Amino acid sequence: MMDYFLLLISAVFVNNVVLAQYLGQCPYLGCSKEKGVSIGMGAAVIFVMIIATPITWLIQFNVLVPLGLDYLQTIMFILVIAALVQLVEMFLKKAVPPLYSSLGIFLPLITTNCAVLGVAIVVQREGFDLGTSTYYSFATGLGFMLALILLAAIRERLEISRLPLAMRGVPAALVLAGIMSMSFMAFSGMI
Repeated sequence: MMDYFLLLISAVFVNNVVLAQYLGQCPYLGCSKEKGVSIGMGAAVIFVMIIATPITWLIQFNVLVPLGLDYLQTIMFILVIAALVQLVEMFLKKAVPPLYSSLGIFLPLITTNCAVLGVAIVVQREGFDLGTSTYYSFATGLGFMLALILLAAIRERLEISRLPLAMRGVPAALVLAGIMSMSFMAFSGMI
């Protein structure tokens, strides 16, 4: 039980996929203008990670390794992730149209979101079993969502603040992302 708690703390704070490993920067900066959109994008990424990681783990150890096709790992993982994103996109289009329209181009970009692919590859590299891989993907998704929500909350606050014209928008977001990344480095001594 303690190992799972440490894995959660590690994935969310210490090795945050966005702020420590610098993966998934496109949706991090693009979908962090409003908290509602950030929550929706975070939930979509968590869902894709939770489904994609066990499927890629099973493909890796039941198909690629036995057949000696390890070199196809990245291509196979991207195909699995792309198929899952299409399912999520169709679901959101039917079930939650406002969220679907607010995510815009960033929803299909989950297909090439290096955070999702990175988690699938990290669990292979670390040698996690199927259960631990699924739990790690959930914890990493929570870390991704936390980073999105924190940046969105700060950016919403900055919208009503007086910033120099040159710092409005993306420049402020990049400075904030850097500061948040440095602040998350303080967690590195925890584990």
